[in-house]
Amino acid sequence: MFYFILFILSFFLTYFIKNYAIKKSLVAQVNERSSHTVPTPHGGGIAIAITWFIGLVYLYFNSQIETNLFYALLVGFFISIVSFFDDLYELSPKLRLLVQALVAMLGLYFLGGFETLTFGLFDISNFIITNIFAFFMIIWFINLTNFIDGINGYVGSEFIFLSIAGFLLFGDSLFLVLAMAILGFLYWNFNKAKIFMGDVGSTLLGYNIAIISISYANNEPSNLWIWIILFSLFWFDATLTLIRRKINKEKLSQAHKKHAYQRLTQAGWSHFKVTNYSILINIILFLIVYFISNIFIAFCLCLILLVFIMKYIDKKKAFL
Repeated sequence: MFYFILFILSFFLTYFIKNYAIKKSLVAQVNERSSHTVPTPHGGGIAIAITWFIGLVYLYFNSQIETNLFYALLVGFFISIVSFFDDLYELSPKLRLLVQALVAMLGLYFLGGFETLTFGLFDISNFIITNIFAFFMIIWFINLTNFIDGINGYVGSEFIFLSIAGFLLFGDSLFLVLAMAILGFLYWNFNKAKIFMGDVGSTLLGYNIAIISISYANNEPSNLWIWIILFSLFWFDATLTLIRRKINKEKLSQAHKKHAYQRLTQAGWSHFKVTNYSILINIILFLIVYFISNIFIAFCLCLILLVFIMKYIDKKKAFL
């Protein structure tokens, strides 16, 4: 019953935020980076954040989440606040990065750090190395989720998938809370979007998946690779795009439309089609993780799949 209440809360909060944004003309304007053609209200991620933190507190007081993970996830509140003001006023990139760095350090502090980075044949347990890796992983996951948030339902459906996959694999209630917080918003964002989540939603979700990945890896080192595979549709696209733009000697801070999902829409695919195909790919990634016990073989299969998908997209719309 509680999870249904969270869904209803997210649903109606998004509805009221949408109407308020329209009334106050708080809409995302069409620009050179946009994949939409009509100015649309943004800030729907506020509903996700409020619902998520209410659910998180409920889990804590009902002893359904570990204390260190609770506080690490609660730190995401700060990035939500800063991203909310960034949606309104476009804050300095340096200020945003500074906040992300502070939040990453706080999250790692409450988790007790990142203990072991395993590569199957060998492990790295040096506290400095593992935590430098975790620090940059958190910052990268925050930003890449923000980069990928560009078409209707894409980020929302990705994190619904991650929530369902997490629950099926680990059975923890926090995944149900996350799913309900997003699902209420996704009703208004899927297919013909009536509102976007904005930075306030995307940065929080990116932070959450990074913290969850590290926390579960502290319980079992190979769990990190499970989350990396499940999240690979996003990080593979974002990372490869960044590398390609660097090779092309482009200014990385400049707006662009070169992510895989953006090139597919330029090639004539609808937002609905791109999002639905991404869901299909995610299901395949889950099946790889679920049925292949050797996580590193699973990771290699994941990479092969994504490389072939990217080659297909390159033929549809070349990376220029």
